[in-house]
Amino acid sequence: MNQPELDSILKKARLPEIPGESLEMFPRRIVGRLKRNDVPNHAARKFSPQLAWAFGLMACIVIAFAIGHWRKPMEPAAIAANDSLMNTKLIRETLALFPNRVRAIVQDERGLNLVLSENDDVPASTPLYVRICDGKNCSELVTFSGQEIQIAGQKVTVLSDARGGIILTGNQFVWSSTERTYAGNHLKIEAKNLGTAAM
Repeated sequence: MNQPELDSILKKARLPEIPGESLEMFPRRIVGRLKRNDVPNHAARKFSPQLAWAFGLMACIVIAFAIGHWRKPMEPAAIAANDSLMNTKLIRETLALFPNRVRAIVQDERGLNLVLSENDDVPASTPLYVRICDGKNCSELVTFSGQEIQIAGQKVTVLSDARGGIILTGNQFVWSSTERTYAGNHLKIEAKNLGTAAM
């Protein structure tokens, strides 16, 4: 069908005839339907949107609280695994960035610090983890055998023996991880060999 044929069909078409009675009743029907719909809308307006929001907010808080506290208690091994100094990836990447220069990675009240040698003279050896608490503050470090580090207000030399034990010597104390030795009156020391996993 082309345009002239469409035009001729449209011109021949007539408007439908609407009876006069229907035109008079149309406004009354609309008003009647609106009045019937007023009752449910009026009843729905009694519901408070603030109350709905309050219940929704309380439900979200309860769900968030339940999810946040629905964890098993962490075991000491899990806590140690979360410690940044026990992270073998951190140690490996730090050693790769500064080959033969890392004397220690220290974490204390000032944060995480990197102690570097001026020259690349630090021999490659197994990383050693040391934690020293002096009653007020605790310091943790990863270092290597033979390094002298300032920790807990004292210069400490860290040594590793042939049996895998760790020895710490300071101006006023000597401590060993394998034997009970004098560690000073106020120092609490923990140390362990991190093995080759960090290398």
